[in-house]
This record gives sequence, structure tokens and C-alpha cells, in this order.
Amino acid sequence: MAYDCKFGPMAQTPAQRAWVLEQMQDVIPTLKTKATAYARQLYAQYVAGELNWPQVRQAIDAATKLA
Repeated sequence: MAYDCKFGPMAQTPAQRAWVLEQMQDVIPTLKTKATAYARQLYAQYVAGELNWPQVRQAIDAATKLA
């Protein structure tokens, strides 16, 4: 697997990104407890490697401003 700098050295595979997401949710529980269906969809895209974390946050922030 080629290194992709947009995910950083600790999140190159889906399993690693899932672990990173789990760690973030442990530190910031509202990422899990208050996650909307849209946020959970974005989290899945992050784990799949379709989005990096800044893109996820940007999409969530944009959706929150529209609500």
C-alpha cells in the first residue's frame, strides 16, 4: 500500500482509521453520542478512505450551520 499523506502515518488502512475514530470518540464522547445519521455516514466515508478528517469536520460544520 502506498503512503497517503492526507491520513497521516497512523491511519493508512481502514482498520487504522476505524481505530483513530474510536480513539477520538473515547476522548470526545459527543462525537458518538450526538452523531446524526449524516455524521455516521461521514464517519464511514472516513474509515473507507473517501474523506480525511478535516473534510468530515467541514461537512458536519456546514450541515450544522444550515440547520
